[in-house]
Amino acid sequence: MSNHPKFGVNINNREPLIAPNYSLQDLLDMSEVVEGEGFDSVWVGDSLFSKPRYEPLSLLAAISQRTQRVKLGTACMVTPTRNPLYLALEWATLDQISGGRTILGACMGNPEHGVRREYAALGLDFKKRAGIFEEGLSILRDLWMDGKTNFRGDHFNYDDISFYSGTEMGPLMPQQTPPIWIVSNPRLVVGTKEEDRVATVISKAARRIAKFGDGWMTCCRARHPEEFSAQREQVIAAIKAEGRDPSKFRMSYQVTMNIADSREAANRSIGEFISQYYPELSKAMDLGEWGPMGTPDDIIEWMKTFAEAGVDYFICRFGSLDQFGQVEQFSKQVFPAFKS
Repeated sequence: MSNHPKFGVNINNREPLIAPNYSLQDLLDMSEVVEGEGFDSVWVGDSLFSKPRYEPLSLLAAISQRTQRVKLGTACMVTPTRNPLYLALEWATLDQISGGRTILGACMGNPEHGVRREYAALGLDFKKRAGIFEEGLSILRDLWMDGKTNFRGDHFNYDDISFYSGTEMGPLMPQQTPPIWIVSNPRLVVGTKEEDRVATVISKAARRIAKFGDGWMTCCRARHPEEFSAQREQVIAAIKAEGRDPSKFRMSYQVTMNIADSREAANRSIGEFISQYYPELSKAMDLGEWGPMGTPDDIIEWMKTFAEAGVDYFICRFGSLDQFGQVEQFSKQVFPAFKS
Protein backbone atom coordinates (compact mmCIF):
# COMPACT_ATOMS: atom_id res chain seq x y z
CA MET A 1 0.00 0.00 0.00
CA SER A 2 1.03 3.63 -0.53
CA ASN A 3 2.84 5.54 2.22
CA HIS A 4 0.22 8.29 1.90
CA PRO A 5 -3.21 7.56 3.35
CA LYS A 6 -6.30 7.61 1.17
CA PHE A 7 -9.44 9.52 2.06
CA GLY A 8 -13.12 8.79 1.60
CA VAL A 9 -16.29 10.52 2.77
CA ASN A 10 -19.31 8.95 4.42
CA ILE A 11 -22.03 11.17 2.96
CA ASN A 12 -24.46 10.32 5.77
CA ASN A 13 -27.52 8.68 4.23
CA ARG A 14 -29.37 9.19 7.51
CA GLU A 15 -28.87 12.94 7.52
CA PRO A 16 -31.60 13.85 4.97
CA LEU A 17 -34.07 12.49 7.55
CA ILE A 18 -32.76 14.60 10.43
CA ALA A 19 -31.35 17.79 8.85
CA PRO A 20 -33.80 20.29 7.36
CA ASN A 21 -31.26 21.63 4.86
CA TYR A 22 -29.78 18.37 3.53
CA SER A 23 -32.17 16.64 1.14
CA LEU A 24 -31.78 13.37 -0.72
CA GLN A 25 -30.92 15.40 -3.83
CA ASP A 26 -28.25 17.21 -1.81
CA LEU A 27 -26.84 13.85 -0.77
CA LEU A 28 -26.54 12.76 -4.41
CA ASP A 29 -24.98 16.11 -5.30
CA MET A 30 -22.52 15.61 -2.45
CA SER A 31 -21.15 12.48 -4.12
CA GLU A 32 -20.15 14.57 -7.13
CA VAL A 33 -18.59 17.23 -4.90
CA VAL A 34 -16.58 14.59 -3.04
CA GLU A 35 -15.25 13.17 -6.31
CA GLY A 36 -14.48 16.63 -7.65
CA GLU A 37 -12.53 17.58 -4.53
CA GLY A 38 -10.19 14.63 -5.02
CA PHE A 39 -11.38 12.17 -2.38
CA ASP A 40 -10.87 8.48 -3.17
CA SER A 41 -14.25 7.05 -2.18
CA VAL A 42 -17.86 7.64 -1.18
CA TRP A 43 -19.49 5.64 1.64
CA VAL A 44 -22.97 5.18 3.06
CA GLY A 45 -24.24 3.52 6.23
CA ASP A 46 -26.78 0.79 6.88
CA SER A 47 -29.56 0.08 9.35
CA LEU A 48 -33.15 -1.07 9.10
CA PHE A 49 -35.30 0.81 11.59
CA SER A 50 -33.11 1.43 14.65
CA LYS A 51 -31.59 4.43 12.85
CA PRO A 52 -33.76 4.96 9.74
CA ARG A 53 -31.86 5.96 6.60
CA TYR A 54 -32.00 5.53 2.84
CA GLU A 55 -31.19 1.95 1.79
CA PRO A 56 -27.48 1.70 0.89
CA LEU A 57 -27.45 -0.50 -2.23
CA SER A 58 -30.13 1.49 -4.05
CA LEU A 59 -28.35 4.68 -3.07
CA LEU A 60 -24.92 3.50 -4.21
CA ALA A 61 -26.41 2.45 -7.55
CA ALA A 62 -27.69 6.00 -8.02
CA ILE A 63 -24.35 7.47 -6.90
CA SER A 64 -22.52 5.25 -9.37
CA GLN A 65 -24.30 7.09 -12.16
CA ARG A 66 -23.31 10.49 -10.75
CA THR A 67 -19.62 9.63 -10.40
CA GLN A 68 -16.90 8.08 -12.53
CA ARG A 69 -13.78 7.50 -10.44
CA VAL A 70 -14.43 7.18 -6.71
CA LYS A 71 -14.83 3.81 -5.03
CA LEU A 72 -18.26 3.13 -3.54
CA GLY A 73 -18.60 1.43 -0.18
CA THR A 74 -20.71 0.66 2.86
CA ALA A 75 -19.59 1.79 6.29
CA CYS A 76 -20.88 -0.53 7.31
CA MET A 77 -23.44 -3.07 6.07
CA VAL A 78 -24.95 -5.39 8.67
CA THR A 79 -24.60 -8.43 6.41
CA PRO A 80 -26.09 -11.06 8.79
CA THR A 81 -29.48 -9.37 8.38
CA ARG A 82 -29.45 -10.18 4.65
CA ASN A 83 -29.73 -13.54 2.95
CA PRO A 84 -26.26 -14.13 1.42
CA LEU A 85 -27.66 -15.36 -1.90
CA TYR A 86 -29.70 -12.21 -2.42
CA LEU A 87 -26.85 -10.03 -1.20
CA ALA A 88 -24.39 -11.72 -3.57
CA LEU A 89 -26.68 -11.02 -6.52
CA GLU A 90 -27.53 -7.47 -5.45
CA TRP A 91 -23.88 -6.60 -4.87
CA ALA A 92 -22.75 -8.21 -8.14
CA THR A 93 -25.31 -6.07 -9.94
CA LEU A 94 -24.10 -2.93 -8.15
CA ASP A 95 -20.50 -3.77 -8.99
CA GLN A 96 -21.39 -4.19 -12.66
CA ILE A 97 -23.37 -0.93 -12.71
CA SER A 98 -20.48 0.96 -11.11
CA GLY A 99 -17.78 -0.47 -13.34
CA GLY A 100 -16.12 -2.52 -10.60
CA ARG A 101 -15.79 0.24 -8.01
CA THR A 102 -17.36 -1.32 -4.93
CA ILE A 103 -16.00 -2.10 -1.45
CA LEU A 104 -18.13 -4.05 1.01
CA GLY A 105 -17.64 -2.76 4.53
CA ALA A 106 -19.22 -5.60 6.52
CA CYS A 107 -20.23 -5.74 10.17
CA MET A 108 -22.43 -7.65 12.60
CA GLY A 109 -23.99 -4.56 14.19
CA ASN A 110 -23.20 -3.20 17.63
CA PRO A 111 -25.02 -4.53 20.71
CA GLU A 112 -27.32 -1.57 21.27
CA HIS A 113 -31.00 -2.26 21.87
CA GLY A 114 -32.14 -1.05 18.45
CA VAL A 115 -29.87 -3.45 16.56
CA ARG A 116 -31.04 -6.36 18.72
CA ARG A 117 -34.63 -5.45 17.82
CA GLU A 118 -33.75 -5.52 14.12
CA TYR A 119 -32.37 -9.04 14.44
CA ALA A 120 -35.46 -10.16 16.34
CA ALA A 121 -37.82 -8.59 13.81
CA LEU A 122 -36.08 -10.55 11.05
CA GLY A 123 -36.32 -13.81 12.98
CA LEU A 124 -32.59 -13.93 13.70
CA ASP A 125 -30.83 -14.83 16.95
CA PHE A 126 -28.56 -11.93 17.87
CA LYS A 127 -26.38 -14.22 19.98
CA LYS A 128 -25.57 -16.27 16.86
CA ARG A 129 -24.66 -13.29 14.72
CA ALA A 130 -20.94 -14.11 14.53
CA GLY A 131 -21.58 -17.51 12.96
CA ILE A 132 -24.18 -16.09 10.56
CA PHE A 133 -21.74 -13.33 9.66
CA GLU A 134 -18.82 -15.64 8.88
CA GLU A 135 -20.86 -18.20 6.95
CA GLY A 136 -22.47 -15.44 4.91
CA LEU A 137 -19.09 -13.98 3.96
CA SER A 138 -17.89 -17.42 2.86
CA ILE A 139 -20.91 -17.79 0.59
CA LEU A 140 -20.38 -14.32 -0.89
CA ARG A 141 -16.76 -15.20 -1.66
CA ASP A 142 -17.77 -18.46 -3.36
CA LEU A 143 -20.32 -16.79 -5.60
CA TRP A 144 -18.12 -13.81 -6.44
CA MET A 145 -14.96 -15.79 -7.15
CA ASP A 146 -16.23 -19.10 -8.54
CA GLY A 147 -19.73 -18.23 -9.69
CA LYS A 148 -21.26 -20.99 -7.53
CA THR A 149 -21.41 -22.30 -4.00
CA ASN A 150 -21.75 -25.65 -2.27
CA PHE A 151 -21.92 -24.81 1.39
CA ARG A 152 -22.58 -26.71 4.59
CA GLY A 153 -22.80 -24.78 7.83
CA ASP A 154 -24.75 -24.25 11.01
CA HIS A 155 -26.91 -21.52 9.49
CA PHE A 156 -26.85 -22.05 5.71
CA ASN A 157 -26.84 -25.16 3.51
CA TYR A 158 -26.68 -24.84 -0.27
CA ASP A 159 -26.18 -27.44 -3.00
CA ASP A 160 -24.68 -26.31 -6.30
CA ILE A 161 -26.15 -22.78 -6.27
CA SER A 162 -25.19 -20.57 -9.21
CA PHE A 163 -26.62 -17.52 -10.94
CA TYR A 164 -26.53 -19.52 -14.18
CA SER A 165 -29.30 -21.72 -15.58
CA GLY A 166 -27.47 -22.91 -18.70
CA THR A 167 -28.84 -20.50 -21.28
CA GLU A 168 -26.84 -17.45 -20.20
CA MET A 169 -23.30 -16.73 -21.43
CA GLY A 170 -22.07 -17.42 -17.91
CA PRO A 171 -23.00 -16.89 -14.25
CA LEU A 172 -23.88 -13.37 -13.20
CA MET A 173 -20.82 -12.19 -11.28
CA PRO A 174 -19.32 -8.87 -10.21
CA GLN A 175 -16.89 -7.10 -12.53
CA GLN A 176 -14.19 -7.52 -9.88
CA THR A 177 -13.99 -9.63 -6.75
CA PRO A 178 -15.30 -6.94 -4.38
CA PRO A 179 -12.93 -6.35 -1.47
CA ILE A 180 -14.44 -6.94 1.97
CA TRP A 181 -13.37 -4.71 4.84
CA ILE A 182 -14.47 -6.18 8.16
CA VAL A 183 -15.46 -3.89 10.99
CA SER A 184 -14.20 -4.43 14.53
CA ASN A 185 -14.76 -1.93 17.34
CA PRO A 186 -13.92 -3.59 20.67
CA ARG A 187 -14.33 -0.32 22.55
CA LEU A 188 -17.95 -0.14 21.37
CA VAL A 189 -18.61 -3.81 22.04
CA VAL A 190 -17.37 -4.24 25.59
CA GLY A 191 -16.26 -0.90 26.93
CA THR A 192 -12.89 -0.23 28.51
CA LYS A 193 -12.87 -1.96 31.91
CA GLU A 194 -13.26 -5.64 31.03
CA GLU A 195 -9.71 -6.23 29.84
CA ASP A 196 -9.92 -10.01 29.52
CA ARG A 197 -13.10 -9.84 27.51
CA VAL A 198 -11.67 -7.09 25.32
CA ALA A 199 -8.63 -9.25 24.59
CA THR A 200 -10.86 -12.17 23.59
CA VAL A 201 -12.97 -9.98 21.31
CA ILE A 202 -9.87 -8.53 19.64
CA SER A 203 -8.34 -11.97 19.11
CA LYS A 204 -11.52 -13.33 17.49
CA ALA A 205 -11.87 -10.20 15.37
CA ALA A 206 -8.28 -10.44 14.13
CA ARG A 207 -8.80 -14.03 13.04
CA ARG A 208 -12.08 -13.11 11.32
CA ILE A 209 -10.50 -10.19 9.46
CA ALA A 210 -7.57 -12.33 8.33
CA LYS A 211 -9.70 -15.23 7.16
CA PHE A 212 -12.66 -13.51 5.54
CA GLY A 213 -11.54 -9.97 4.77
CA ASP A 214 -9.29 -7.81 2.65
CA GLY A 215 -9.17 -4.97 5.13
CA TRP A 216 -10.10 -3.80 8.60
CA MET A 217 -12.35 -0.85 9.46
CA THR A 218 -12.71 0.61 12.93
CA CYS A 219 -13.87 3.74 14.74
CA CYS A 220 -14.71 5.20 18.16
CA ARG A 221 -11.27 5.22 19.76
CA ALA A 222 -10.26 8.75 18.83
CA ARG A 223 -8.28 9.31 22.03
CA HIS A 224 -6.46 6.00 21.81
CA PRO A 225 -4.08 5.62 18.84
CA GLU A 226 -2.17 3.07 20.90
CA GLU A 227 -5.27 0.82 20.88
CA PHE A 228 -5.45 1.02 17.12
CA SER A 229 -1.74 0.22 16.80
CA ALA A 230 -1.96 -2.74 19.17
CA GLN A 231 -4.98 -4.27 17.44
CA ARG A 232 -3.39 -3.63 14.06
CA GLU A 233 -0.41 -5.73 15.13
CA GLN A 234 -2.74 -8.57 16.12
CA VAL A 235 -4.52 -8.33 12.78
CA ILE A 236 -1.20 -8.45 10.92
CA ALA A 237 -0.12 -11.51 12.92
CA ALA A 238 -3.41 -13.24 12.11
CA ILE A 239 -3.05 -12.40 8.42
CA LYS A 240 0.39 -13.97 8.36
CA ALA A 241 -0.93 -17.03 10.20
CA GLU A 242 -3.49 -17.42 7.39
CA GLY A 243 -0.64 -17.39 4.86
CA ARG A 244 -1.79 -14.09 3.40
CA ASP A 245 0.12 -10.88 2.64
CA PRO A 246 -0.52 -8.03 5.14
CA SER A 247 0.65 -5.44 2.62
CA LYS A 248 -2.45 -6.16 0.55
CA PHE A 249 -4.82 -5.38 3.43
CA ARG A 250 -6.30 -1.97 4.14
CA MET A 251 -6.22 -0.64 7.71
CA SER A 252 -9.01 1.93 7.76
CA TYR A 253 -10.54 4.25 10.32
CA GLN A 254 -13.98 5.83 10.01
CA VAL A 255 -13.59 9.12 11.84
CA THR A 256 -16.39 11.48 12.80
CA MET A 257 -14.99 15.00 12.87
CA ASN A 258 -16.03 18.62 12.97
CA ILE A 259 -13.98 21.52 11.62
CA ALA A 260 -14.60 24.98 13.03
CA ASP A 261 -12.80 28.17 14.02
CA SER A 262 -12.43 26.91 17.59
CA ARG A 263 -12.64 23.68 19.55
CA GLU A 264 -15.60 25.03 21.49
CA ALA A 265 -17.62 25.73 18.34
CA ALA A 266 -16.71 22.34 16.87
CA ASN A 267 -17.69 20.59 20.10
CA ARG A 268 -21.12 22.22 20.10
CA SER A 269 -21.73 21.37 16.45
CA ILE A 270 -20.70 17.71 16.67
CA GLY A 271 -22.69 17.27 19.87
CA GLU A 272 -25.84 18.42 18.12
CA PHE A 273 -25.14 16.08 15.21
CA ILE A 274 -24.35 12.95 17.28
CA SER A 275 -27.38 13.38 19.56
CA GLN A 276 -29.66 13.26 16.50
CA TYR A 277 -27.75 10.73 14.41
CA TYR A 278 -27.07 8.23 17.21
CA PRO A 279 -29.56 9.01 19.98
CA GLU A 280 -28.79 5.78 21.86
CA LEU A 281 -25.01 5.62 21.46
CA SER A 282 -24.62 9.35 22.10
CA LYS A 283 -25.74 8.78 25.69
CA ALA A 284 -23.35 5.88 26.25
CA MET A 285 -20.13 7.20 24.69
CA ASP A 286 -17.73 9.98 25.52
CA LEU A 287 -18.11 12.53 22.73
CA GLY A 288 -14.34 12.75 22.40
CA GLU A 289 -14.10 9.12 21.26
CA TRP A 290 -15.97 9.84 18.03
CA GLY A 291 -13.19 11.92 16.52
CA PRO A 292 -11.33 15.22 16.46
CA MET A 293 -13.19 18.47 16.97
CA GLY A 294 -11.49 21.78 16.35
CA THR A 295 -9.52 23.87 13.93
CA PRO A 296 -8.00 22.53 10.71
CA ASP A 297 -4.66 22.27 12.53
CA ASP A 298 -6.31 20.12 15.23
CA ILE A 299 -7.72 17.79 12.57
CA ILE A 300 -4.37 17.53 10.77
CA GLU A 301 -2.52 16.73 14.00
CA TRP A 302 -5.04 14.01 14.91
CA MET A 303 -4.95 12.40 11.47
CA LYS A 304 -1.16 12.41 11.33
CA THR A 305 -1.04 10.73 14.74
CA PHE A 306 -3.32 7.93 13.57
CA ALA A 307 -1.51 7.62 10.24
CA GLU A 308 1.69 7.06 12.22
CA ALA A 309 -0.19 4.40 14.22
CA GLY A 310 -0.91 2.56 10.97
CA VAL A 311 -4.11 3.95 9.45
CA ASP A 312 -3.76 3.93 5.67
CA TYR A 313 -7.34 4.88 4.78
CA PHE A 314 -9.49 7.50 6.51
CA ILE A 315 -13.26 7.44 5.96
CA CYS A 316 -14.31 10.93 6.97
CA ARG A 317 -17.75 11.46 8.40
CA PHE A 318 -18.48 15.09 9.10
CA GLY A 319 -20.39 15.51 12.35
CA SER A 320 -22.30 18.56 11.27
CA LEU A 321 -25.64 19.57 9.86
CA ASP A 322 -23.67 21.52 7.21
CA GLN A 323 -22.12 18.74 5.14
CA PHE A 324 -21.10 20.88 2.16
CA GLY A 325 -19.35 23.42 4.36
CA GLN A 326 -17.38 20.70 6.15
CA VAL A 327 -16.23 19.05 2.91
CA GLU A 328 -15.13 22.43 1.57
CA GLN A 329 -13.15 23.23 4.71
CA PHE A 330 -11.48 19.82 4.73
CA SER A 331 -10.56 20.10 1.05
CA LYS A 332 -9.06 23.56 1.36
CA GLN A 333 -7.49 23.44 4.81
CA VAL A 334 -6.73 19.80 5.68
CA PHE A 335 -6.12 17.97 2.41
CA PRO A 336 -3.02 20.02 1.48
CA ALA A 337 -1.18 18.70 4.54
CA PHE A 338 -1.39 15.17 3.11
CA LYS A 339 -0.74 15.89 -0.55
CA SER A 340 2.79 17.26 -0.27
